[in-house]
Amino acid sequence: MDRPAAHRPRNVGWARAAAFLYGDWGTSKAYVIGLAFLAAGFSSLPTILAVCVLTGVVGYNYILICRNFPDGGGVYSAARKQSRILAVMGALLLVADLTVTAAMSGWSGMQYFGVPRAYIPWATLGLLALVGAVNYFGPKHSGSMAFSLAIPMVLVVLAIIALSLPYLNLGSLEPSTKSFSGKWVAFTGMILALSGVESIANLTGVMKLDPASTSDSPRVSRTVYKAILPVAFEVVLGTALLGWAMLSLPRELNGLLEERWEDMLRFLGEQYGTMVFGIGFGKVFGIIVGLVVGLLLLSAVNTAITALIGLLFMMAQDGEMPRPFGKLNPHGVPWWPLILAVLLPVGVVLISSDLESLAGLYAIGVVGAITVNLGSCAINKDLRLNWFERVVMGLTFILMFVIEITIAKTKPEALFFAVCVLGLGMALRAFAQKRAGLRTLTVSEEVAAAMTPESIPGFRLNISATQTILVAARGLNPVLSFALEEARLRQASLYVLYVKELAVNFPGPVQLAEKHRWQDDRDAAKIMYAMLESGRQNEVAVVPLYAVSVDPAGTILDLSATLGVDLLMLGTSHRRTLVSLLKGDVVTEVAKSLPENIQLVIYG
Repeated sequence: MDRPAAHRPRNVGWARAAAFLYGDWGTSKAYVIGLAFLAAGFSSLPTILAVCVLTGVVGYNYILICRNFPDGGGVYSAARKQSRILAVMGALLLVADLTVTAAMSGWSGMQYFGVPRAYIPWATLGLLALVGAVNYFGPKHSGSMAFSLAIPMVLVVLAIIALSLPYLNLGSLEPSTKSFSGKWVAFTGMILALSGVESIANLTGVMKLDPASTSDSPRVSRTVYKAILPVAFEVVLGTALLGWAMLSLPRELNGLLEERWEDMLRFLGEQYGTMVFGIGFGKVFGIIVGLVVGLLLLSAVNTAITALIGLLFMMAQDGEMPRPFGKLNPHGVPWWPLILAVLLPVGVVLISSDLESLAGLYAIGVVGAITVNLGSCAINKDLRLNWFERVVMGLTFILMFVIEITIAKTKPEALFFAVCVLGLGMALRAFAQKRAGLRTLTVSEEVAAAMTPESIPGFRLNISATQTILVAARGLNPVLSFALEEARLRQASLYVLYVKELAVNFPGPVQLAEKHRWQDDRDAAKIMYAMLESGRQNEVAVVPLYAVSVDPAGTILDLSATLGVDLLMLGTSHRRTLVSLLKGDVVTEVAKSLPENIQLVIYG
């Protein structure tokens, strides 16, 4: 047997999805309001409010996108419905966005931790290397830190707003002297509040289904609404109130506001804490704010790097990146995507002088990815959108497109960065397709429809036996000998399963383009050839099974139920290492969910 489709368990509820989204989207306020003051000073409130309104509108559009793409509606998946080239361009813009997200979040996190300015670049580089080393093991719960810090972050934001409420005023505000074009450019420079909204669209493939919904006809509308609405409300209202609180400080603090723009939330905590409870409380509260916000920013670094790994790997599996990008390390993490996911933000940090220069590179990627996603969905007639929703999405797309053009015009360094990413990505794509022997042909729509994989009927091999045993093993260990003995005594057929784990977060539905065979996997082939020969010598029917999966426990359960085996055998070890702590325990997960009609033997 070749491989079943890679399995994605739908075990993410609305609360965890909201926490994942907030861990990325919610961190934007850590630097957006500071950038606003740096750009427009005490006349920045209207611009901050305009950015908040746009953030709410984009959030509404992503509710529509997530509702229509229950298997993953990120820019790559959505744009692929229209054009492979457009999908690759959107994905590469997302690569640019995630690259700067990792660099900028790490830099800002060091700022909130109070690292001296001279050491921030080196501390950020060390952080990126550390996160890359951790992701070598492919931890399954990489978003746990964001989940655990979401509530403390919300509490910190609420505390700052509560302390500032008695002091909110309009006395320090001043009218802007800029022309409309100047105000528009300032507005596009603060568009970073949109950061992270794309992440929720990539998460729909693992969200819990709505009641009465099935995996064949999935719907995640309820989870999407409950996940996006509270986060969007907090981001919009929190950014607006924190911006007002910043501009309600005395004008005498103008110099300090300009100096502390990079860690503005910590500065607000210190100032309003001091004004309400005294200087001692202000210092302590400022340290608490710095720790909470800094840790959440470090979590955003990890989220961006894991998303980069998953995106590059999925493009390789789709034939859009070189085949070596799909080569896995012993822990199921693709080598080249992992290396690039670390080197790209490291390179950005090395060429940047401060947080403002990083922010200048940021917006063009995130705005470009959102623009491609909105435009692809707005013209997709297959999506379930009424006329009002489609008009809103279309108008938002036009606005985002104009913003993207403005950024490209006014920020040449950002345009240069985006062109470099797009050029390098398209060159790698051309190289990959040339090495694979692929050619681009133009055919009619009827011919293309007849040649799609969906139009070819599938066939299932039906193997029946008096008794069947399934043994899952990752190496030539004693459980295989035990399974062979049991199969001979019971005169049963023996299925030998090898699961190649992919420790990757996919930004969309998992569709592995290559046909994986155990004969091409050295570790799997060593087991299968040995078991086939042992089965021949002992007159036991051995059937090799090979699966590629992001969830080995789920794959073992699925195959056990699909094949209707009588006995499932798993090997275990008494050793407990850091790797097992990061990756989880497959045996425990299988034991918890195995159907009662299948016996389980754990051999250790």
